[in-house]
Amino acid sequence: MADVIDYKIYGDDMQLVEIELDYGEGVRAEAGAMMYMEDGIEMQTNTGGGIFSGLKRMVTGESFFITNFYYKGNGKGHVAFGAPYPGKIIPIDLSKFNGQFICQKDSFLCAAKGIEIGVEFTKKIGAGLFGGEGFILQRLEGDGLAFIHAGGTIIKKILHPGESLRVDTGCIVGFERNVKYDIQFVGGFTNALFGGEGVFLARLTGPGAVYLQSLPFSRLADRISAGVRSNKGETKGIDGIGKNILGSFFGGDN
Repeated sequence: MADVIDYKIYGDDMQLVEIELDYGEGVRAEAGAMMYMEDGIEMQTNTGGGIFSGLKRMVTGESFFITNFYYKGNGKGHVAFGAPYPGKIIPIDLSKFNGQFICQKDSFLCAAKGIEIGVEFTKKIGAGLFGGEGFILQRLEGDGLAFIHAGGTIIKKILHPGESLRVDTGCIVGFERNVKYDIQFVGGFTNALFGGEGVFLARLTGPGAVYLQSLPFSRLADRISAGVRSNKGETKGIDGIGKNILGSFFGGDN
C-alpha cells in the first residue's frame, strides 16, 4: 500500500511539485529530479528492486537508479522535484484508475512510496516497428499518488466506449489501462511523404481518460537541433563572405 502524501505544485510553465511528508513517509523519484529538501529527510539511492528493475527503467528512458526520500524528523518535512523542461506536472491518483496508469516513457517524475514503475510494450509488431515514442511505455501501479511531466499545454479527454482518437505518438502523455492502443498508417501517398505528421499515428479507443501534450520533448529537441544546424550554416556563410572581403581589401586577389 502506497504512502498517503500531500503536495503542492508551484509555477506555470516551469513547474515543481513540493511533497509534504509525515514521519516515516517516503517518496521515490527519478535520479536527479530533486530540487531541494528540508532537514530530517534521508536519501537512499538504489535500483528499486534489483538489477532487473533498474534495467526495465532504462528501457523506458529513465535512470538505472531510483532515489527514495524518507522523513525522519519531527512535524512535517518537505522535498521538491523540478520538471526537466517547459510544461506541466500532472498528479495521477492511481486509486481512481483501478490501480494502473500507462504513460509515455521519460514522463515519470516522482511517486509516493509503494508505487511501482514498470514497462508496458505495445502488443502489435506494427506499433513496435513504426510507433516511435509510443512503442515502449511506462506502467505505474499502486493505490497512491504519482506525478508525471508533459510538455506544453495539457488536455484531458474522456473517451466513451468505442470512441476513438488518432494522435501523433509523441503527443500522448498517458491513458487508462482500459484504453486500447494501436498504430495506424495515415493513408495516402502524399500524406505519408509530405504531410509532416509522420507515416503512422496512434489510435486510442475508449472507454477511459487520455492525457495529451502540445509540445513533446522529442519535437522540441528536433526543432532546437534543426535551429543549431541552420545557425551553423549561416555562420559559415558569413565567415566566408567576411574572408573574401578582407582578402580583397588587403590585396588577396592579386
